[in-house]
Amino acid sequence: MRKSTDIRADFTASLVVFLVAVPLCVGVAVASGVPAELGLVTGIVGGLLTGFLPGSSLQVSGPAAGLTVLVYEAVEEFGLSTLGALVLVAGVLQVAMGALRLGRWFRAISVAVVQGMLAGIGLVLIAGQLYALTDTRPPGTGLANLGGLPELASDTIWSDQALTASAVGVGTIAVLVLWPRWKRAARVLPAPLAAVALATVTVAVLGLPVARVEVTGLLSAVQPPGGADFGRLAGVGAVGTVLAFALIASAESLFSAAAVDRLHDGPRTDYDKELMAQGAGNAVCGLLGALPMTAVIVRSSANVRAGARTKASRVLHGAWLLLFAAAFPAALGVVPLAALAGVLVHAGCKLIPVQDMVPLWREHRGEAVVLMGTAVAIVVTNMFEGVLIGLLMAVAKSAWETSHAHLEVSGLEDCGPEAAPVRVRALGNATFLRLPKLLDQLEALPHDRDVILDLSGLRHLDRACAAALGNWAERRRPAGPDPVAATVTPAATPLPQPGHKGR
Repeated sequence: MRKSTDIRADFTASLVVFLVAVPLCVGVAVASGVPAELGLVTGIVGGLLTGFLPGSSLQVSGPAAGLTVLVYEAVEEFGLSTLGALVLVAGVLQVAMGALRLGRWFRAISVAVVQGMLAGIGLVLIAGQLYALTDTRPPGTGLANLGGLPELASDTIWSDQALTASAVGVGTIAVLVLWPRWKRAARVLPAPLAAVALATVTVAVLGLPVARVEVTGLLSAVQPPGGADFGRLAGVGAVGTVLAFALIASAESLFSAAAVDRLHDGPRTDYDKELMAQGAGNAVCGLLGALPMTAVIVRSSANVRAGARTKASRVLHGAWLLLFAAAFPAALGVVPLAALAGVLVHAGCKLIPVQDMVPLWREHRGEAVVLMGTAVAIVVTNMFEGVLIGLLMAVAKSAWETSHAHLEVSGLEDCGPEAAPVRVRALGNATFLRLPKLLDQLEALPHDRDVILDLSGLRHLDRACAAALGNWAERRRPAGPDPVAATVTPAATPLPQPGHKGR
């Protein structure tokens, strides 16, 4: 009885996920600058292959908005034919990382960096899709796209076709926002499919002059990479792109797995097996010349909320995608590009944690700085360099926060010629990051009193601090008829010149 109930639940959930996946697969492909059918190919592989493999039982894989910017840049730089080679090698790298049991280490990546990465992707995605919203080609990079928005706005006002397309796109966004509030309809038809379907019907009925998706056919869109394509991977830029594909796709998939695990009471995700499953899927996508895949939280949460019990739901969703791509490819040719742009603008907005920023700034200001810095770095440079900058910022923040060191001063209230020495006890972790503050406090001590500096309370004393404190003690060396001594009690890490008694 339980088994038949699971089958019915998985069958229903697979249909829901399929309806959510179709517009997202097509939209991500178009935004990435590749044929729409390739997005469906990645969704099919994510369902039939990755969905069958062990790892996470309920999360769903496919093309993700989070990789759109990187894929677009890769296609622009290396060409569409080389995309498959890049994705294939990235998939093999993911499999290797999973086999080496590195999956759990992705949980050690700073959450602020991941949120900043998604926010940066969201900003670049929105900036690029605002052009598609008006049937206009974007200038290129994220910074150029943002800079060209004022000109885009002025050009749109004076163009009837651009205004028509933008009306279709804005209408699509409005449906995406309002549809979930109609609970009964939302349970039957997911918001992305409803928005795209309404936009398509409206354009067809009114005969609006807007651009539509170009259809090439499933088999003609699939272009396996050749030997020359693999030869282009020798450059530094290609290696960086492969690493970016592998690391960003892995991080996004495993963070998605952690989120999905909180939504259900079933088996927990095996991170290493999930990483290998994602890598196997990307390797096959690469062989087919398709888009890279990740686990996608939108489809995964829809799968859980639809009542999925086992991995059968995600495998079936891949079968429905294959059936749709094989039997109804012409259906894509009637979809307006502005509607898909609206779907992706809405998806990009969801990637930006606007509601979390104010409380994050109040409670964890350093995390907020890392988040915003990562996002800005991605917009100004590119995905790979932006994430590296974010990781460096996170490391610097952690180093700053863990290098707490302070001085406890006693005996200053005593006065007179027979007053006891001023006792200064250093506590915490003395690193070069805290050195200016420590030296300012030491220099502020009275110059007519003996000072005993006790370093035994330090848990760590780096070389820069040790040298600086040694120099400070040397300057306080007794000289003349009225000596003023600075006595240093050694810490676990000795000061330079251990032969001298510290002063």
